[in-house]
Amino acid sequence: MTDEPSKIAKAIKLARKNMRIVKENIIFAIFVKILVLALSAFGISTMWEAVFADVGVAVIAILNALRMLRVKE
Repeated sequence: MTDEPSKIAKAIKLARKNMRIVKENIIFAIFVKILVLALSAFGISTMWEAVFADVGVAVIAILNALRMLRVKE
């Protein structure tokens, strides 16, 4: 939070990286949910496996989002 216009480029770079990570998380979560839904439709997956898959996707998404903390100045 300064009045330096040179930091606009860094803010844009951070925003692009953030959007890439968000898109990765969304695509991965939807893929896993569709996979578990398809497996459960054929009787291969149970409700417990769907719950574990959902929690696992949430944990992986959080860990993936933590990459934003390692931003170089």
